[in-house]
Amino acid sequence: MLWFESNGPHRHRRVAPSNSLPAAARSTLRAQLRARRRALDPAERARRSRCVAQQADRALRLRGGARIALYAALPHELDAAPLIALAQQRGCRVYVPRIDRRCDARGMRFLELAGPMRRNRLGIEEPTALGAGLGARWLDLVFLPLVGFDRSGVRLGAGGGYYDRAFAFRALRHAWHAPRLVGLAYAFQEVEHIAAAAHDVRMDAVITEQGMIRCATG
Repeated sequence: MLWFESNGPHRHRRVAPSNSLPAAARSTLRAQLRARRRALDPAERARRSRCVAQQADRALRLRGGARIALYAALPHELDAAPLIALAQQRGCRVYVPRIDRRCDARGMRFLELAGPMRRNRLGIEEPTALGAGLGARWLDLVFLPLVGFDRSGVRLGAGGGYYDRAFAFRALRHAWHAPRLVGLAYAFQEVEHIAAAAHDVRMDAVITEQGMIRCATG
């Protein structure tokens, strides 16, 4: 069920939660939120993506030399390209994920953004060059794509579990939780509550076109 919520000058719809989200319910929620994303026309998607990049720069103060992971967006995801360009202008070292199940159990590693890209079997652009890359533990800041989120930091992803496996080590720490995990989303992707699965790695914050939301973990 969907309803409208007023937020100052902004007005967007939220998805009504259930007390728990088993696999079938998560699939239904993903379908609803993906439909909302597809409904955005390209010009509006581009405008909101630029707004998110500006909000991220304002809230996090991107600095030269920082090791930042971003993503190559799928057609209806919030486009990370404006933020990639801004991070590079600030002198950040930008990394993007490459999915390779042969590299280790996590199936994801991060390669510095340089040179040609190609689409993998999931339709996601990733670097063609094979290098040592950088381990997830050594990144300073990671911007995550998502389908839905709540304010406790639970992220509803595409369902592959790659990010959860890559950053599962954070659950073993009691104090130092680097790298910082920040979701990028449209404001309408916020859900009142998502019941966390055992494997979920929570985000520290989410940035939308309306600003940054600090999650319970962050």
